Amino acid sequence: MTRRIAITQRVDVLADRGERRDALDQRWTSFLAACGGLVIPVPNRAPDAAAWAEALGIQSVLLSGGEDLADLGGPSPERDATEIALLAWAERRRVPVLAVCRGLQLLAYRAGARLRRLEGHIAVHHNIVAATGPDHVNSFHSWGFDEVPRAFRSLATAEDGSIEAMRHESLPITGIMWHPERCHPFREADVDAARRALEGRR
Repeated sequence: MTRRIAITQRVDVLADRGERRDALDQRWTSFLAACGGLVIPVPNRAPDAAAWAEALGIQSVLLSGGEDLADLGGPSPERDATEIALLAWAERRRVPVLAVCRGLQLLAYRAGARLRRLEGHIAVHHNIVAATGPDHVNSFHSWGFDEVPRAFRSLATAEDGSIEAMRHESLPITGIMWHPERCHPFREADVDAARRALEGRR
């Protein structure tokens, strides 16, 4: 059965048109289809994200990448508010969450981690040490964190010690710092891991 996955979106500001547009990389549709999911984009102006998710029968949540958090100078406080509300709903309902890149940063920041600026993590590939063994992943972020927040455990770290993946100890919440949707072709390991995370399996 196809899983209904709510995916959050970045905000593109078109100053010449006076518009703030929600936007989503088209590759996410293909990646989540490979994971057995149906993409349902989350509007950043939803008056009640929890009610929106309930009404649409959302079965999983994906916090996507792109943009810094508003508290760190990012341009989209409405996105932060929507994602925090959606995450709180998912926690209450024990709905599986996969947080990618900025999504992992939000997850960590909300849980009390201190984010710091990173060097050498933008538009590169680098080595990580994961629970499943060494890996080589893409990297498109400028913020990261070194200490795993309470109730989470680390699944992978970069060579500089920053966290590349973590999982909640009791809730079905997983975060990764790399972008599986940007690999062509998609990596089988990423598809399998994302599918398990979005189904709430460890």
